[in-house]
Amino acid sequence: MIRECEEHGYFRDERCPYCGEEGKFLMSDYEVEKLGRSLAGILRHRKNDPDMDSQGYVSLREVLNIVKSRNGRMDWLRIRHIEALVETDPKGRYMIVGGKIKATYGHTVQLDLVLDNEDVPETLYYPATPEEAGFLEESGIYPSDRAMVHLSLTYKDAYKAGSVRVEDPVVLAVDADTCIDMGYDIGKAARTVFLCKHVPPEAISVADPEDYEEE
Repeated sequence: MIRECEEHGYFRDERCPYCGEEGKFLMSDYEVEKLGRSLAGILRHRKNDPDMDSQGYVSLREVLNIVKSRNGRMDWLRIRHIEALVETDPKGRYMIVGGKIKATYGHTVQLDLVLDNEDVPETLYYPATPEEAGFLEESGIYPSDRAMVHLSLTYKDAYKAGSVRVEDPVVLAVDADTCIDMGYDIGKAARTVFLCKHVPPEAISVADPEDYEEE
């Protein structure tokens, strides 16, 4: 659930992690999930044809109206509920600037994203099924169901992401410097997610799980 502490703002817990106050109730877990799915549809996949700019931003007011029109039981929804979800999202899936909101990653529509290219780690990670790992090492990694390749900050992050598709994913290590030197820029999209148009095979190797046990 999401609650609001008068002193410390929005939080996802029974009590404020800073002062222990119960705070004011805003949304249940079900409502948070429902709103999150609606935002993903609008901002990642452009459902309901929002007026989206080249960076993926849509007016908060328009998003609010779309969500309420699609979900008859969410007539209680206000902009502050969207702001609360964005501010407390542990993965940083969304960003609000100047009254507009965008998804930071996961897009299936083509955008002209401007990404943060500073402080990119030397190594990033990508999960694959055992069947596709060898093929990706030879051909490189291209976007599949998304507009860009999504790379994870840590081995653990990649393994967790890959576990959604397969029980025991193979994690590929991506040499960021090699990727960039070959003309494929990498940019930070969210706390643990980096984006790239293509990862060449020269930058890919299989990560050894034993090297990341203490991660």
